[in-house]
Amino acid sequence: MISRPPLRNLAMPLALIGICVFFALHESAFLGPRNLTQLIVEFSITGTLALGMFMILLTGQIDLSVGSGVGLIGGIAAVLVFQHGWPAPWAMLAAAAVAILLWTLMGALIVRQRIPSFIITLGGLLIFKGLFWLVIQNSTVPVARGDRDNLYSLLTTYYLPAKVGLGLALAVLLGLGLTTWRSRVARLASGLPVRSLPVMAGAGLAAVGGIVGLVVLCNQFRGVPLTLLILAATAGIVYFLTCHTPFGRYLYAIGGNEEAAVLSGIAVNRVLIGAYVLMGVTVALTGFMTTAYSGASTTTVGDLMELDAIAACVIGGTALRGGRGSVGGVIFGALIMTALLNGMTLLAVSPEIKFIARGAVLTLAVWLDVVLGRAKN
Repeated sequence: MISRPPLRNLAMPLALIGICVFFALHESAFLGPRNLTQLIVEFSITGTLALGMFMILLTGQIDLSVGSGVGLIGGIAAVLVFQHGWPAPWAMLAAAAVAILLWTLMGALIVRQRIPSFIITLGGLLIFKGLFWLVIQNSTVPVARGDRDNLYSLLTTYYLPAKVGLGLALAVLLGLGLTTWRSRVARLASGLPVRSLPVMAGAGLAAVGGIVGLVVLCNQFRGVPLTLLILAATAGIVYFLTCHTPFGRYLYAIGGNEEAAVLSGIAVNRVLIGAYVLMGVTVALTGFMTTAYSGASTTTVGDLMELDAIAACVIGGTALRGGRGSVGGVIFGALIMTALLNGMTLLAVSPEIKFIARGAVLTLAVWLDVVLGRAKN
């Protein structure tokens, strides 16, 4: 009998294919190199934020403040660079330090005072939005101006040379192949079940075709965008943390049963605060990329991004109650959300319909999570 998780995993690729086919039939430019490269930039931004949200959701907590935080942190760096003359790297480090401090404080409030994360982060949403508008003084602060094009603005405007992109793709494929083979050998040595060689070969061919095809497509425009490398590095770190460290196992354990985690000796408070600290890091990265992609820090930067991040996680199989989810699922969920928003923008869909679509996707994702949770119980 086919279990529910495989059915869900099959539904995601089918949903993505359906979305791409729909928009491609209505607008041929959707599958063009230029639009797909821009879609990758947008996907990298959403995916990076979703990976931070993923670690929060694993523990059964939530963070509604990240959208406002994205605007605030990006705005702080923009003001330091373009109004106070700071070098971009120092301005970004200072803004990232602010993000880490703020999310550490929120995490401490949640675990020390036993205040629901929904309330604390909802308050953070409003506070950070107000601080953001104060920082930029309700004006527009550019991130690229004349001779001040720098690391900040290059975050979303730099593309790898064609040969470098292809070389990096081959290196990634080699790394994935070695990791997969070592995992197979280790599972066999432990007497655990493994996928058959034909299935592994098929998955390997699909990975080769997907990664090399993506690089070739990007090279037809300007090359692989820098933001994709940032997303890949973030995903690699989060995957390592959640799958190969005690910290990651503690995240799953706390989300699965916090009381049992406490009784087993896990330092629950420290782990939860650590998850919020990592959320602050991803908010900083996303804030820099979002502001750079917008070309300026304005009062609308970061709006509703918390909902996109949550939807990406839940679509990818992360449970809102905690204890279940994967990095691969989050990446797939972010890709579905980005493709949907990009396609609607390309078709010049009105803002009202965009809001309805985003709300419908989020509602459907949460409904599926509840249904699967009941089935599991």
